[in-house]
Amino acid sequence: MNVMLKAARADIPAYSPSGNECALFETAWTRQLPLLLKGPTGCGKTRFVSHMAARLGLPLSTVSCHDDLSAADLTGRYLLKGGDTVWVDGPLTRAVREGGVCYLDEIVEARKDVAVVLHPLTDDRRILPLERTGEVLEAPAGFMLVVSYNPGYQNLLKALKPSTRQRFVAIEFDFLPKAAEIAVVATESGLDEARVAPLVALAHRLRALKGHDLEEGVSTRLLVYCACLIDSGMMMREAVRAAMIEPLTDEPDVRTALLEIADAMIR
Repeated sequence: MNVMLKAARADIPAYSPSGNECALFETAWTRQLPLLLKGPTGCGKTRFVSHMAARLGLPLSTVSCHDDLSAADLTGRYLLKGGDTVWVDGPLTRAVREGGVCYLDEIVEARKDVAVVLHPLTDDRRILPLERTGEVLEAPAGFMLVVSYNPGYQNLLKALKPSTRQRFVAIEFDFLPKAAEIAVVATESGLDEARVAPLVALAHRLRALKGHDLEEGVSTRLLVYCACLIDSGMMMREAVRAAMIEPLTDEPDVRTALLEIADAMIR
């Protein structure tokens, strides 16, 4: 199957590549390979999937996984409608029937039975058995399964098993280099690069504290939020506190220390 990329359009979400991830995504789709994205929160994984689905002209179904997400939530269930019991496809089943990209964000958050459903879709069979309807759906050539997770949040209870990881082609994501991140934040927020630069420098400083005082560093998403607040007229210190400090911690001592670092860097 030949990959026919559509011409760049205004409705394609902006994305700044940091390596060969775009080419790898296109090849994975062409060769019908499932794709695993791993990296810290807010580093651009979801935007990347949206960008690539739009570039390839593919429908995109995104599912944000959580503790209560079960296999039935993805495949479907029988529901009462107008006094009748009817089968209603879940987002994964719809994508398998119709084609397109099904993106499961933070897959490790879902219940364990979800992996059982995904396994036959991520090997050479590319099938989705629906026990309740007796169907065995074969994924069309235009179907692609993409999942993501943050390795930094893994623990013994929530970890992606090797037997599952090894069913995917994987791309590791990280935050952009300073110059590239400044350009992205400026473009997304409308704030000029000279005013964005100290925000990005502060973010890199706070990210260095991950694993010590912080569980997670400042995401590019939070940087964009902060720049948007400043571009709307908010004082920089107030914007930094609201978008870059408060979301990171609830500990008063840690918050005070982070504010002191921010005050020293954004004067």
